[in-house]
Amino acid sequence: MSTILFFLPFLLLFTVLAVYAERKVSAFIQDRYGPMEVGYYGILQTVADLLKLLQKEDIVPRAADRKLFLTAPVLIFVFLFAGFAVLPVTSSWQGAPVQTGVFYLLAIVSLDVIGIIMAGWGSNNKYALLGAMRSAAQIISYEVPLTLSVLSAVVICQTLDLQEISLQQGIWSNEINYLFGIKALGIDVTSIGGFLTWNVVRMPLLFFAWLIFFISSLAESNRAPFDLPEAESELVAGFQTEYSGFRWSVIMLAEYGMMLLVSFLGVILFFGSWNTPLPNIGPVMLAEWTTGEPGTLYGTLWSAFWLIGKAMTVVLIQMWVRWTYPRVRIDQLMTLGWKYLTPAALVILLLSGIWRLLMI
Repeated sequence: MSTILFFLPFLLLFTVLAVYAERKVSAFIQDRYGPMEVGYYGILQTVADLLKLLQKEDIVPRAADRKLFLTAPVLIFVFLFAGFAVLPVTSSWQGAPVQTGVFYLLAIVSLDVIGIIMAGWGSNNKYALLGAMRSAAQIISYEVPLTLSVLSAVVICQTLDLQEISLQQGIWSNEINYLFGIKALGIDVTSIGGFLTWNVVRMPLLFFAWLIFFISSLAESNRAPFDLPEAESELVAGFQTEYSGFRWSVIMLAEYGMMLLVSFLGVILFFGSWNTPLPNIGPVMLAEWTTGEPGTLYGTLWSAFWLIGKAMTVVLIQMWVRWTYPRVRIDQLMTLGWKYLTPAALVILLLSGIWRLLMI
């Protein structure tokens, strides 16, 4: 229930702001103005588009499988939204108390491919079916390097609990986080805090694991340059070709929700989660001042600020990538996933295991 009360309004607000931001970001990259007419600097353009979508007729093609066609968008969103249940938004709220949160998250999010196939097949449209088949192949292929990159962080942290992974990356950790040579010097990095306790600093190879995770998450989200399932130049709109009005907006809401979810997960696993990036410097206790003790209102506000701020930064990078790189071909997509990302993720996983053994 807490997930619905917090994340559903947050996701709706995020989607409205993200659509506007993406238009402005793309305009800035391509030296254009973007929305300018509706509201101050076009700030109400997305609201106007949303109202237009809600007023559009919800058309079901005569030859479509009505049950599959109407159910598919709901399933896509439900499977995606269920993933937010285990996210530790703050130091005092860990979401649903699931000790295998990482496993649950990877399992539940992968189910959205079922809704996509239902949408493509139920539409009884060759472009929609091709888009659905592309999406299934793409999502299943890129789940392999994505899962391996996540496992690398799990091996370092030795837990599947997302809140425990978050705690290990801050000044409140019960585990001493060593860097290169720090163990021999007898320095407790945990007392310093800040970015020095993040997983990408504890084990620097995890930065490359995050790169694999980030690239794979773009493919999981059907984001450019991996937006082949909805390639408008080839498939009209892919698996969502026949959708209009509210159901089309639900599919788009799920896409932006996936962007947000993988951004949260990447930040939690690799970049300190809700912990501050500011370290203690001598008597200046920046880490303690900008983190706060878990369970207090002060700590809750700071931790929510850092987690959401980091996630929004990753979302901005996703938008930047979309408007910078051209769409890849389907053979390039599969080659990148199976020939390069998967072997690289396996090597990093092996090295993470060796690193953990050496740190015992």
